[in-house]
Amino acid sequence: MLNKWKIKDREFESRLLVGTGKYENFEIMKSALDASGCEIVTVAVRRVNLDDRLKESLLDHIDRKRYTILPNTAGCYNVEDALRTARLGREVGLSDMVKLEVIGDPKTLMPDTLGLLQATKILVKEGFLVMPYTNDDPVMAKRLADAGAACVMPLASPIGSGQGILNRVNIGFILDAVDIPVIVDAGVGTASDAAIAMELGVDGVLMNTGIACAKDPIKMASAMRGAVIAGRFAFEAGRIPKKAYASASSPAEGIINE
Repeated sequence: MLNKWKIKDREFESRLLVGTGKYENFEIMKSALDASGCEIVTVAVRRVNLDDRLKESLLDHIDRKRYTILPNTAGCYNVEDALRTARLGREVGLSDMVKLEVIGDPKTLMPDTLGLLQATKILVKEGFLVMPYTNDDPVMAKRLADAGAACVMPLASPIGSGQGILNRVNIGFILDAVDIPVIVDAGVGTASDAAIAMELGVDGVLMNTGIACAKDPIKMASAMRGAVIAGRFAFEAGRIPKKAYASASSPAEGIINE
C-alpha cells in the first residue's frame, strides 16, 4: 500500500485524481472511478446543472461519502469568471477546495499564468484551498506556492493530447522549487506515462481524457491505478544509475577457474 499524503490538512491514500468529463455515459464513468481507486474526483462547475435539482445531474452519479469532490473552473478565460465559478462551487456545497484554471489560449488551452496567480491570491484570502493548473515553469510554481496555493498542478503536455511527459527536466525543477505537493495534470495518455510521472517524484497525477476516451475506460482506469502505485514505489525504492556500458549481473570477481 502507498503511504498516505496530504494536501494542506486533507489526507489521502490514492495518488490518482480522476476527472468526470467525456465519458460515454454515467454508468461507465462510475465504473471507471471505482476501478481507478481514486479518492478525489474533479467536477467542472460550469458543466453541472445547479439550477434544477429535479433534473439528472452529474453529481447524482458520484458517491459523496466515498469521493472528495474537487470543483474546477474549466472553461474560464479570465480572472473574473474563474473567481465567480469557484465561489459558486462553494456556495452550492461542492467544496472549498478548487482546481483553479484560468485559460489563456483556446487552441492550446495553456494557462494564463498571470491571471492564475492573481486569482490564486484572491481565493486564498477568501479561505479556499487552491490547487492551480499551471504550466511547467518552476518560477511560476514558486510564486503560486508563495501566494498560498495548496499544491501546484503543472501540465506534462497539452490538455487531452495524450503526449505523455514531455518536460521531465522542468518537472524536476518544480519539485526542487516548492515545498508543497506537485500533481502532474494534463497530457497523460497511457499507464506508462503515469508511471513515469510518479517515478519523477511527483505526489500525484490527475487525468481525465486518458481514461474517459480509451477504448475501454474501465480497464484503462485499472491500468492507471496500478501504474501510479508502481511508479511511486519505484521512486521510493530508488532506481539504479544509468551507465554507458554493460555491468554484469554476476561479477567475475570470486569465480574460481580450474
